[in-house]
Amino acid sequence: MTLLEGLALLVIGMVAGFINVLSAGGSMLTLPLLMFLGLSPQVANGTNRVSIVLQSVSAVASFLRAGARHVGLSLRLSVPAVAGSLLGAWLALRVSDALFETLLVVVMAGSAVLMLLPQPRLDTRPLTADRLTPLVYLAMFAIGLYGGFIQVGVGILFIVVLYRMLRIDLGQVNAFKVLIILVYTLPALAVFVYHDQVRWGYGLVLAVGSMLGAWLGVKVNVSPRGALWVKWLTIAVIAAIILRLLLG
Repeated sequence: MTLLEGLALLVIGMVAGFINVLSAGGSMLTLPLLMFLGLSPQVANGTNRVSIVLQSVSAVASFLRAGARHVGLSLRLSVPAVAGSLLGAWLALRVSDALFETLLVVVMAGSAVLMLLPQPRLDTRPLTADRLTPLVYLAMFAIGLYGGFIQVGVGILFIVVLYRMLRIDLGQVNAFKVLIILVYTLPALAVFVYHDQVRWGYGLVLAVGSMLGAWLGVKVNVSPRGALWVKWLTIAVIAAIILRLLLG
């Protein structure tokens, strides 16, 4: 790893951590970056999990210090997500590099479009255990499966399930999201480590940046106009990355 590569990992990791806490889409920056630095798609996919785990640890700790609740409900939602994540990671190790890159482009384009859709204003309410229906657990399994496979844009799926389906306010959605991602990413990372698909140097440098960005994302109160700027900047970068991937 060169000094320039290390700086790129640190800076992009910080941006990704900030974005992941406030909304979603950080892995749409970090995963292609690892591939651009020469890692194979499989190794980049595994190495990216190091950053996700440590960034999630930082965000969860910050949310807990800020008074976040419902840890027990988050852990209950994590159980089906873990099962899905293990299956997703297993599947990810069995697709070709060419197919993975094609899927990455499709997923990034789809996620960028979903990010542009306005969030409806819903009457939200606190989550209670009686609202955790079989359909919700099935949705968590599907999110875990997707996250274990590729992770890119998984936060958007959490917004669909937790905000639109369960009608939890967006602040609580972020708190639930980071804890569930932490729990289901740990076994997925273990699968990639077992198959020697993780490059720890790259992953740890990226994680340092992501943890700083996640910490900043929890601390900073972004205005609606500021959040809109962050969204459009993220989409512009994603568009450039998609173009780069298509051009090879």
